[in-house]
Amino acid sequence: MATRQSTIEFILDQVSTLNSVRAKKMFGEYALYVEDKVVALICDDQLFVKTTDPGRAFLGKRYQESTAYPGAKPSMLIGADALEDHERLSELLRITALALPPPNPKKSRASKTSKASKANSR
Repeated sequence: MATRQSTIEFILDQVSTLNSVRAKKMFGEYALYVEDKVVALICDDQLFVKTTDPGRAFLGKRYQESTAYPGAKPSMLIGADALEDHERLSELLRITALALPPPNPKKSRASKTSKASKANSR
């Protein structure tokens, strides 16, 4: 079951006070970004926040550990009640983003092409 657009709109509205928050469709589901860091996945209309020590400490026992899809790393599954508390949800995502390393720099198309050309010329 794919995530409905209304779920994405609801979650984005709940955390609209965060800087640079966006959702990007990936493989039929969505990744949730805060300042270019993937902080959560939204799969089957459920929010799976990446597990970090600060995030776990913030939530206490108010989450269930689960996986967004078979083979995925365990995440913090955020229940429907927690989604309603926009201030707490925004803080969780902010804390999670701060705890995650910066994203890897994107390689330009030119460098990818030149590497492929070098490999082919050997």
